[in-house]
Amino acid sequence: MVNRVILIGRLTRDPELRTTNTGRSVVSFSIAVQKRSKPQDPSQPDADFFRVTAWEKTAEYVSNYLTKGRLVAVEGRIENRKFVDSTGANREVTEIIADNVQGLDRPRDDAPSDSPAASGSAKHTPSVAPSADEYDPFADE
Repeated sequence: MVNRVILIGRLTRDPELRTTNTGRSVVSFSIAVQKRSKPQDPSQPDADFFRVTAWEKTAEYVSNYLTKGRLVAVEGRIENRKFVDSTGANREVTEIIADNVQGLDRPRDDAPSDSPAASGSAKHTPSVAPSADEYDPFADE
């Protein structure tokens, strides 16, 4: 039996990093995955939303480098959990437990300067594309 999922979507909120009592890092975030075709009923959403949880080094990567709106690829497994909430009602949650998360786009230029994603080594990208004879696909950007 196989329980694997690969999703590509955008973060709907900034990731929330926590540490367990045993010292393990865990991050929670959600992504919106665009549907292939728009629904006939305009009141229906044109994306599916998934809760994602990642652990340890993957959690630290997500927390340090990814923010709301970023395009990501999430690879992992689907997990269902049942629990009783604070009001005593039975609840069931379906979430993705991520083994691998990759950022697929660059941080936006208008990201706040104090955010971890904006504090990386930002390199200036020219506004004019190089001509065909100047283009080197193996050169560092």
